[in-house]
Amino acid sequence: MGAYVVTGQRARQMRVVPADVLKRLYARSNWHGLTQTSAHVLLLVAGGWLVLATRGTWWVLPALLMQGIFVNALFGAMHESVHYGSFKTRRACDLLAFFSGAAILNNAGFYRHFHLAHHRYTQDPDRDPELITSGTPRTWKNYLFRISAIPFLMLRGRDILLFPFGYRGDVTYIHPSAWGQVRRWGRWLLALYAVLLAGSIALHTDVVLWVWFIPLLIGLPLLRLYLLCEHTLCPNSDDGFANTRTTLSNPIVRFLMWNLPYHAEHHLFPNIAFHNLPEAHRHLRPHLRHVAEGYIQVQAEILRSLA
Repeated sequence: MGAYVVTGQRARQMRVVPADVLKRLYARSNWHGLTQTSAHVLLLVAGGWLVLATRGTWWVLPALLMQGIFVNALFGAMHESVHYGSFKTRRACDLLAFFSGAAILNNAGFYRHFHLAHHRYTQDPDRDPELITSGTPRTWKNYLFRISAIPFLMLRGRDILLFPFGYRGDVTYIHPSAWGQVRRWGRWLLALYAVLLAGSIALHTDVVLWVWFIPLLIGLPLLRLYLLCEHTLCPNSDDGFANTRTTLSNPIVRFLMWNLPYHAEHHLFPNIAFHNLPEAHRHLRPHLRHVAEGYIQVQAEILRSLA
């Protein structure tokens, strides 16, 4: 991996897709956003019903796992929405970002600025917040700790409990002007969780626990495995054709994650709407250095690299 390498190729690389094609691919769509969101909500409702229907039997275990996948896949909705790509209007994007982020213990206001820095400094060990906070797993111990989701839960505990009250900790990778939004969204997040907790106590119900929180915890390691595939073993450089991996996977994964597996395409052109990423892939695939057929293949490469 080595030190960060500046190639100066990004401007040339971004001219690979013709300007008239890009203009069309940048177009947001309320129809696509509403269809995608509605389908995901229906899956969550169906998964939650299945969990409740199978409680008291062994069938609850696969039901919880499936619901855990549906819940954690809301990362795709949050990610697309902080880019303002899920709908045409920013207000609709903000609403989806907030609630999908809340479902996976994320202050989406903070994630927006965290992710902006990640795009600006992709694979720069000194400035990419993903590398600063998580690093690249080099040993089995690092790898297992990372996918256990313990580091994730520690960081999200900080975000949820401390950011709303002005605490910044050691976070230096987002712009000072962003902290107002971080605090405001953090307070809304705490209020939402308080309402869910108070409502559950008042109604003497554990439904929220079974249809959301337990599946969330069960599915967290799967999301860690998924995210680990995006940049691990890619070079530390500004080469957009090489520093990010696209993983083709299957239509189910691409649907659940809002086409985010087309990740190199997204990093090169973050303003391309999620539903147009497959077309962007057709233009860019001949130039991309890291295109995997599936996530098992990528995980196998990562495991072989561990000390």
